[in-house]
Amino acid sequence: MRGLALVVTFAAAALGAGCGFHLRGSATYAVSSIHVASPPTLPFTQELKRALTDAGPARVLDLPQGAEVILDIVAISDDKSVLSLSPGGRAREFLLARRVTFVLRSPEGAVWLPQDQIEIRRSYLYDDTERLAREIQEQRLLKEMQSDAIAQIVRRLQSARRP
Repeated sequence: MRGLALVVTFAAAALGAGCGFHLRGSATYAVSSIHVASPPTLPFTQELKRALTDAGPARVLDLPQGAEVILDIVAISDDKSVLSLSPGGRAREFLLARRVTFVLRSPEGAVWLPQDQIEIRRSYLYDDTERLAREIQEQRLLKEMQSDAIAQIVRRLQSARRP
C-alpha cells in the first residue's frame, strides 16, 4: 500500500512539472526603488506598500526623493448598486465595485505605465432577517476586492519598462 502511495505521489509530481506549473516566487521589477503617491493613512496605501515590499527586491520609499519611479494612485472609488429586487420591492442582491486608477512615472514625469484603471466587482445576496451577517459579508468582500486590486497592480508593475 505504501508503494502505491509513493507511485501516486511521483506521478502527481511528474504531471505538475510537465504542465508548466511552478510556484509564483518573487516579483521582478525594472526599478530598484518606488514611491507610492497616495495618502499614507489609507488602508489601501498601507497594504499596497506591504505587498510591494513583500513581492520583490525594489525598495518602497516614504518620500519621492531618491525614488526611481513614482506610483501615483489617482483615484480609489467604491460603488454599491442594487442588482435585483424581491417581489416586495426590497433590495435582494447588491453589486459592489472598486475602481483604482493609477499611473507609473519617473520623478521627471516620463511615463513608465500610462494611466490605467483596475475594476473589481462582486455581488452578494441580502436578507433583512440576517442583517448583521450580510454587513460582515460586505466588509469581507470589500477587503478581498482591495487585496485583488493590489495584486493586479503589483503584477502590472512587473511589466513596466523604462520609456
